[in-house]
Amino acid sequence: MSGTLKSTILKALIGAESLWDKIHISDSLEPAHILPHIGYATPTGMVARGRLVTYRKENFDEEPSVWDNLQSMAARFLTDELADVEVQSGAFTTRTDDEGYFALELPRADAGWHEVEVYLPQYDARATLPIFVPPHDIRVGIISDIDDTVLQTDAWSLPKNLITTLTGNVDSRVIFDDAIRLFNSFEARRWPVFYVSSSPWNLHKFLITIFERAGLPRGPKFLRDFGIGENQLVTGTHGDHKGEAIDLILGSNPELNFVLIGDTGQHDPQVYAAAAIRHAGRISQAIFRRAGPIDDVEDQAAIAKFGELDIPVHIVESYDDLPDDVFETLFTET
Repeated sequence: MSGTLKSTILKALIGAESLWDKIHISDSLEPAHILPHIGYATPTGMVARGRLVTYRKENFDEEPSVWDNLQSMAARFLTDELADVEVQSGAFTTRTDDEGYFALELPRADAGWHEVEVYLPQYDARATLPIFVPPHDIRVGIISDIDDTVLQTDAWSLPKNLITTLTGNVDSRVIFDDAIRLFNSFEARRWPVFYVSSSPWNLHKFLITIFERAGLPRGPKFLRDFGIGENQLVTGTHGDHKGEAIDLILGSNPELNFVLIGDTGQHDPQVYAAAAIRHAGRISQAIFRRAGPIDDVEDQAAIAKFGELDIPVHIVESYDDLPDDVFETLFTET
């Protein structure tokens, strides 16, 4: 596609999306609704996150049909976002962006989980947002991908991924048993877990529910905006998004070194190796679940790069296949 044609299509889509939002927001009888996202701590404060929309409906029938699942998934994406709305928490305020997202900076609290109430004066609406502050005496953290790393999605195969995503529900989606065992061992050590994924923010609540039912450790998620932007149909590429999220997590937690966990299906080795180069000395280990073929030359070069950086790397069919001494290495805080 030529640059001129692509630019013309993007401008048309941006205009259509804007008109669609105005029509639906003006006609909607639904009240403003705050979708809570898990917030995170910074060296000097913490960030409460969420999204403001006017319509949100999901099907939670005990035995939903495939059609019910399709309708529920569509409802997660067919939202009317509210832009430029003030969000308050005590004396602290921010405003939503063009896609309804907001990030409210607050003073840092003690380690642990916190619930922060936010208020929308324009709509007289309130919501409670969770924020996680890591323990002060821990020196190791985990950054993990989601798709095919802990949750089976077949993201490396577009047809399989679409079928799994569009027709599944919270009960049918599969969290790998070996991931639960491995991640629970992290939780036992009080190591904070941060999840980085190219899945859209529209699936945040869906993923939270799946993780809770499976018993995976709770942690902030850094997902992707699938909105229409001035330069592209999706905000950022897969690699750019994950790389920027990793940079944000490491910058927000300068006292932690990190274990990176991913899979071989969506070029995680390249993303992680690049992060290890940018953050010399901050990445202590990389673990990859084998998902799909690993014959990409750039992926193989990235895996070799870990060796050059003296960072242990493991590629396994199951986390249960990790060598016994890998746990001694992981559980030795630096």
